[in-house]
Amino acid sequence: MQNPDSAPNPCLKTTADTATAENRMIFFRHLRGILFLLIFLILSIFLSIRLGSLDLSFSEIFQVLSTGKPERDFLILTQIRLPRITAACLTGAALALSGAVLQGVLRNPLASPGIIGISGGAGLAAVCMVLIFPNFVHLLIPGAFAGALLAAMFVFMLAWRQGMRPENLVLAGVAVSSLAGAAISAVMLFHSENAGAVLAFTLGSLSAKSWKNILPSLPYMAAGFILLCTWAGSLNILALGDDPAASLGLRVERRRFILLAACALLAACAVSIAGLLGFAGLIAPHIARLLLGSNFRILIPGSALFGAAMVLLCDTAGRVIAAPMEIPAGVILALLGAPFFLYLLRRRMRLNA
Repeated sequence: MQNPDSAPNPCLKTTADTATAENRMIFFRHLRGILFLLIFLILSIFLSIRLGSLDLSFSEIFQVLSTGKPERDFLILTQIRLPRITAACLTGAALALSGAVLQGVLRNPLASPGIIGISGGAGLAAVCMVLIFPNFVHLLIPGAFAGALLAAMFVFMLAWRQGMRPENLVLAGVAVSSLAGAAISAVMLFHSENAGAVLAFTLGSLSAKSWKNILPSLPYMAAGFILLCTWAGSLNILALGDDPAASLGLRVERRRFILLAACALLAACAVSIAGLLGFAGLIAPHIARLLLGSNFRILIPGSALFGAAMVLLCDTAGRVIAAPMEIPAGVILALLGAPFFLYLLRRRMRLNA
């Protein structure tokens, strides 16, 4: 006679089937979201290749790239447009990834490299190296990284008051960003004879970017991307709070510092390529979160894809809107990002009221 206790429990089986079905639905939703963002980025790349001072159809572009003829069009595509597109994609992905991780580490939806002063510190260090120490310009990326890390530490020191409060962090970040901007203006004023070399840098311009501007940053960017993607799971644990994360065996402060250092490295790479591109690290993670949810294992690559497409489209619009004059991508991002920041700030104040 069969033991009743050994019979399968239909309730448990139904619960397991329901959980499996929900996990399958979540997986396909994430997959659709990532594919959508990937297609969006590919279409943005095709659009940016086609539009500009030299308009080419897609068939002409394919013919030029496959045959190398005519030589003038081939040089325009391979030495001007493709490096610029690559620079826009890399800087957008780096800033978006940095912003997504900062929002998770600090548990603050307003956090981004530009808002909390990381980009400002990297920009100040880069401007000083170009104008004051031109003999060390080959160390631009390590110098910008040091400036970004020092700015982040300064912000945390200002914001720390018996714990890290998100409001204090944003206020301290805005103050440090303003201080860095004032210092950049002062350096440019005292070196006005060479200030033209960094004017486009302060506006966040991708004009005249070549492969030599991109290649030195690739190892640093790869290290930052790999580190943040590898440790995405710990961001889900940090989102629970410091005490629950520590109870799960996570060394909270050590992990937070390493993640912040990786964010500073990515922001420094982006600044060294394109200058001060504000708000890219703020907008992209929020849009990606609407499509993909809050799981950082999915949110991190999704933010990188959308950030790359967003900066690329802003740069393409800047080349086309007022042609033959160019509007820097940083200006268009500021026009989009400032209202978005005010919206997030107002929503947060309403939730805290």
